[in-house]
Amino acid sequence: MSIEEQIKNYITSQPETKRNDMQVLHQRILQLFPKCKLWFLDGKNTENKIVSNPNIGYGFQIIKYTDGKTREFYQIGISANTTGISVYILGIDDKNYLVKTYGDKIGKASVSGYCIKFKTLKNINIEVLEAAIHYGFEQNQ
Repeated sequence: MSIEEQIKNYITSQPETKRNDMQVLHQRILQLFPKCKLWFLDGKNTENKIVSNPNIGYGFQIIKYTDGKTREFYQIGISANTTGISVYILGIDDKNYLVKTYGDKIGKASVSGYCIKFKTLKNINIEVLEAAIHYGFEQNQ
């Protein structure tokens, strides 16, 4: 199954409100960055055990670990969680940046060093979320 098919199946498997919001987010990210690499992580480890929620990833970066090892990974991720949707913005060195820059402007969302979590798109300012996503992509160019 292709990555696009896995993404489609994941989005359509969500309850209606979450499905609609995830589809809107997916399309907006693809409109902003139409040539970005797509990823799908099913949340399972090598032993096929669930270790995280599935994630749709966008973009490309090389993560360097403290032991010197590197890994290819996405820059932006979206995932359904128990209460709504998480948007992961990876590769930002300043772990206070998202909170300081977007926390007061985004609306009803929880903002951490690399994650913006919200119940539904209608609770947030999507333009502010898009600005945060844009920033995430720019950090690894």
